[in-house]
Amino acid sequence: MAFKTDIEIAREAKKKPIMEIGSKLGIPAEHLLPYGHDKAKVSQEFIKSLAGKPDGKLVLVTAINPTPAGEGKTTTTVGLGDGLNRIGKKAVICIREASLGPNFGMKGGAAGGGMAQVVPMEEMNLHFTGDFHAITSAHNLLSAMIDNHIYWGNELNIDARRVVWRRVMDMNDRALRDIVVNLGGVSNGFPRQTGFDITVASEVMAILCLSNDLEDLQKRLGDIVVAYTRDKKAIYCRDIKADGAMTVLLKDAMQPNLVQTLENNPAFVHGGPFANIAHGCNSVIATKTALKLGEYVVTEAGFGADLGAEKFFDIKCRKAGLKPAAAVIVATVRAMKMNGGVAKADLGAENVEAVKKGCPNLGRHIANVKSFGVPVVVAINHFYSDTDAEVAAVKAYVAEQGAEAVLCKHWANGSAGVEDLAHAVVKLAESGTSNFAPLYPDEMGLFQKVETIAKRIYHADEVIADKSVRDQLKAWEAAGYGHLPVCMAKTQYSFSTDPNLRGAPTGHTIPVREVRLSAGAGFIVVICGEIMTMPGLPKVPSAEVIRLNDAGQVEGLF
Repeated sequence: MAFKTDIEIAREAKKKPIMEIGSKLGIPAEHLLPYGHDKAKVSQEFIKSLAGKPDGKLVLVTAINPTPAGEGKTTTTVGLGDGLNRIGKKAVICIREASLGPNFGMKGGAAGGGMAQVVPMEEMNLHFTGDFHAITSAHNLLSAMIDNHIYWGNELNIDARRVVWRRVMDMNDRALRDIVVNLGGVSNGFPRQTGFDITVASEVMAILCLSNDLEDLQKRLGDIVVAYTRDKKAIYCRDIKADGAMTVLLKDAMQPNLVQTLENNPAFVHGGPFANIAHGCNSVIATKTALKLGEYVVTEAGFGADLGAEKFFDIKCRKAGLKPAAAVIVATVRAMKMNGGVAKADLGAENVEAVKKGCPNLGRHIANVKSFGVPVVVAINHFYSDTDAEVAAVKAYVAEQGAEAVLCKHWANGSAGVEDLAHAVVKLAESGTSNFAPLYPDEMGLFQKVETIAKRIYHADEVIADKSVRDQLKAWEAAGYGHLPVCMAKTQYSFSTDPNLRGAPTGHTIPVREVRLSAGAGFIVVICGEIMTMPGLPKVPSAEVIRLNDAGQVEGLF
């Protein structure tokens, strides 16, 4: 059966002028700063004017651990937003922007798929409104000013061996993970070892996504710890006097981007920290703005619930004072079969026993999300090869877990295919049963926070960390950072740190390789296993098939 590609569907979209989309939300034209005809930024002035308005209901869309079979979390987020509008609710979608790294690598874009997409698809997956370029520039301005300060006499007595601020770029480039800079003689500075992370792992990205306004942004930028002196005194971004110029570079990027779905419903697409190496949520300012403008706000958290939902709850909701009314966990029959041991090539054949065998992964995520006090519904993202018996097996399993599973066909049918899920979400959200609370209190010790996540969410037996890691955490507690939440950097493919260990493993250990202080963003990054903060390209990157066709249109994006 031949299907149109996502980009073909997106190209046929009947888009409305962005001013018309804004008017649906009551945003005056003068407060929309257009980038062409189909996308615009919302002014800070208008956002501030919303402060006294009541909030709508916040719905989180999360998922099982991703598999090569595909789950469709963003597609479901977009479809649910369209579905809620279809049944008469004023709903707004909030998702992240796409990173160029995975676009040209293996994962693909971040605009949804099929008949549940946000458009313009090509621009969203490429340069969009330039936010990521601004973040990259602001980050690297600070890097340049640190080395420049050292070169011109080092008045702050920075120990060049203890510069902790790395550089970033929005591309997968493993060659830059570990490098030496300032080679070439006296005129080029003092050689030192450093490296690059991908832009979506930048603390500047996290800061932009957690800041409430420009004043908050500049304060957080100033709080970044960039280096230490020989006697281990912290040096901050404000000591380098870079925070003001960085804020100027981020002035426009701080304003949320408004676009539309294929069905002309409003969507905020803003910010883009990865969920496996950062906190994985769209910006607080976009979410809070949407809550003032809509009855329902549908947002997503990256990858599986063990990473995305946990960070959404423990970092974003904690920091921003958000209280989700309901959560949707996306699963597919195909993914259940993969978790049950079926090879990707054999997923088309009916295998009810494999579905049942793979369901414990879904069950673990249901229990985890419920542990935060948030009611759950499961969205079975339909594939044409799914059989009635396989779908029934998932529904029966989910019922045993005390939740409901709803079959969704938004990929093929848009909002018409997701009405049942929309009604189920409204029922949950309006039931008043959400009693949200983070997993751990602020006052818990940092290593105990890591252990709490590892044992309660990952179901690990223990956390392994060298004395140097434990001592570093204790030093940060002594310096006044003990109240911060932790941001786990771990493989997205498993509850463990072994990407090949599917299902719902128990008895494993979580090895902590490194910890990084993100004082401006307000969390501690805990790097586990072999996870990299600068990904590499696959053997056959997507970039090999991306091109312009004879009509000047982009081909190969997905």
